[in-house]
Amino acid sequence: MKLDFKELVSLADRTSGKYENLILEGVSKDTRLKSENALYLPIAGERFDGHDFLLNAIEQGCTATVWEEGKLLPEGLPEDFPILYTKDTVAFLQDVSKYYLKKINPVVVAVTGSNGKTTTKDMIESVSSENFKTFKTQGNYNNHIGMPLTILAMEDTTEVLILEMGMSDYGEISLLSKIAEPDVAVITNIGESHLEQLGSREGIAKAKLEIADGLKQGGLFIIDGDEPLLSHVKGENVLQVGFGDSNTLKLSNLKTDVNGVTFSLEEGTTVYRIPMLGRHNIKNAAYAIAVGHYLNIEENKILEGLENLKVTSMRLEMKSGKKETLLINDAYNASPTSMIAALETLAELKDYSKKVAVLGDMYELGSNEEEMHRNIAKHVDDTISHVICVGQKGAWIADELMKHKNEDLEVIQCLTKEEAEEPITRLLSKDTAILFKASRGMVLETLVSKFVEKEQESKK
Repeated sequence: MKLDFKELVSLADRTSGKYENLILEGVSKDTRLKSENALYLPIAGERFDGHDFLLNAIEQGCTATVWEEGKLLPEGLPEDFPILYTKDTVAFLQDVSKYYLKKINPVVVAVTGSNGKTTTKDMIESVSSENFKTFKTQGNYNNHIGMPLTILAMEDTTEVLILEMGMSDYGEISLLSKIAEPDVAVITNIGESHLEQLGSREGIAKAKLEIADGLKQGGLFIIDGDEPLLSHVKGENVLQVGFGDSNTLKLSNLKTDVNGVTFSLEEGTTVYRIPMLGRHNIKNAAYAIAVGHYLNIEENKILEGLENLKVTSMRLEMKSGKKETLLINDAYNASPTSMIAALETLAELKDYSKKVAVLGDMYELGSNEEEMHRNIAKHVDDTISHVICVGQKGAWIADELMKHKNEDLEVIQCLTKEEAEEPITRLLSKDTAILFKASRGMVLETLVSKFVEKEQESKK
């Protein structure tokens, strides 16, 4: 970001200080980080008030600040320090991001969904960057503060901006969409995340559909065409993607091996490949292909973008384990939908006589959490040989499996990750594939790390 301080004056209620020829090169809300020539954004939270740390921000290189009207300025602040006064510093941040977005004017692609947002964002970026200067949401900067900061972090040469949009309640994605005004909006799927707040999958679908609230006139709306809760979404600008016959973009010819998956679009002859596992990731890749077509990227460039894909870690991430075991780290987060998809992926693998699912607790499922955990048992394929359930909620999966399990399935229940180490160690071999899946709070990747081949770790 590069903005003349004078460009922001009209967005503030009033200003003070000297700011002739002051160019701002970023926005900072964290006084622990070096922020040369940045605008300091103090946010008043429940535990800390950023206004208390303005002098620290100046020491880190900030050359101007936003300031909430009525807050006392710190003693020792230079009299000529540039200040933008406003009633709400977060609202001001959002206004600045809208201004900067209009100034740079990239093609904006917005992505939301219960699962697969980050993977889809990575795939779109990989395809788009074949032809265009592309910037995407970094980390989990996908809320009412993080997304504006993402916008302001893009360089002024950016041609395509990919924004991930997260939410936990109604109205949040609507706000983000109206800030971003996307040219393309994508809903990856409707799962069960945030059931506690939204009450039902119907509520989740309603909240996700808010992504269209700011969609530009005639903009492209890409949705999961296999999701009944989205079946009413129709129109000339709506692209339904999926495996069912009614989809506009229908997927076919799926093939899976340990190196990834290949597939085709029904109306074409091109065979696409992604270096990832999972039937659901084929759909995520199709969203990226659809965006590539919207951007008029040549087919061979789309193919290259998908084959050169580098996705964020812990999303069906394949690792070489001890004794040549295949480890599949899908431990970033979990909901019933994503856990079932991960189990399907494990079942599709060939050439492994032992398929082991290490399944942990899923959070934020509301009052039906026990039923949702128990329902996972129905989706354990006959080809899976071992299920190791970790945690108090994971015990419900184990209990249900024990009630109805086939005689070839071994079920092991562990209250802690430490308890799971021994049975996993016993199963390590070149004929074994082990899936790790649980909610973020379980931090299951710490268990994965104990079984990664040491040589692989040293190369990182």
